[in-house]
Amino acid sequence: MEQRSLPVPDGLAGQRVDSALATLFGFSRSFAAEIVQSGGVTLDGRVLAKSDRLHADGWLEVSWVEKSGPEIVPIDLPELTIVHDDDDLVVIDKPPGVAAHPSLGWDGPTVLGALAGAGFRIATSGAPERQGIVQRLDVGTSGLMVVAKSESAYSALKWAFRRREVSKIYHTVVQGHPDPLAGTIDGPIGRHPGSEWKFAVTRDGKPSLTHYVTLEAFPYASLLEVELETGRTHQIRVHMAAQRHPCVGDPMYGADPTLSARVGLDRQWLHAMRLGFVHPATGELVEYESEYPSDLANALEILRS
Repeated sequence: MEQRSLPVPDGLAGQRVDSALATLFGFSRSFAAEIVQSGGVTLDGRVLAKSDRLHADGWLEVSWVEKSGPEIVPIDLPELTIVHDDDDLVVIDKPPGVAAHPSLGWDGPTVLGALAGAGFRIATSGAPERQGIVQRLDVGTSGLMVVAKSESAYSALKWAFRRREVSKIYHTVVQGHPDPLAGTIDGPIGRHPGSEWKFAVTRDGKPSLTHYVTLEAFPYASLLEVELETGRTHQIRVHMAAQRHPCVGDPMYGADPTLSARVGLDRQWLHAMRLGFVHPATGELVEYESEYPSDLANALEILRS
């Protein structure tokens, strides 16, 4: 049995208790709701229901039993590059074909497995199978990720991502030519009504904002720089597909398989290029940058020629 007692943080006053637990401890909303429904949350000694809201200056007590999740298996993954490492966090350049953390149905390599295999000690905050993870990249997306090593860094980085204080810049090659060449896509994203594994722009989805600018135009495609204001699952892939400009190499969201084969891609042309945030320990603004991996660079040269 795990237990935590703490005053209600100022930023969580007024929030529903299940949402607040997810924010505080990195739980999924469904697991947070289970904890509340089991009577595991009290505020000033009163047992809460999941729709109850927290109030300022209250004393929160939370008790739960950890769920056993997929095991983190240490692996040797030389393709994973360490960009920065200190006592509080590690920034990595993730290769494609690697998941951020273990999950049901995935038996391939993971970032956490690679870090464990390399001897890194990661923060224990968050669900057991994704401890230390404050952001995720799709399996087929390459580029920069930050993982927390200290508990204080985990909390600070989680808040920074939720408050949209992290700069996340991606490059992607999409089919066709967006019109206008630069703009903002504002469309709520939720589960796709016809697929368990896909997402879509839906009326009842979560607010999602994607800013883009065209860097280069080719006969059949365009290279875009994209800045995410929110961080929804598959956000860039969903938003570009909704504009009828799916990421090249992304059959899940409608990419032309002929073009994908022509440029030699078996995954989406999507790369996390730059990542910037206030370092949780030093308070300094830090920014990291990555280069295109060989498969994306090769595809780009084919389009240019």
